[in-house]
Amino acid sequence: MGYFRIMAAIPGFFLSSLFFMLLWGVIAPKLGMEDISYATSMLITITLWIAIAPLAAVSGRKRR
Repeated sequence: MGYFRIMAAIPGFFLSSLFFMLLWGVIAPKLGMEDISYATSMLITITLWIAIAPLAAVSGRKRR
């Protein structure tokens, strides 16, 4: 069952990266920063997912 959960998360990763890139493009000029590329937004997204996944797993186990 875990394998299918990982496979289901793949489209979410790409969409999260896309949304992050698009939203950064709106926010960055107001902060005086440059836009980021899709590859950079993917790196940021995977870093956040790696940091948050263990926290989500622990909180999911406590509910059961």
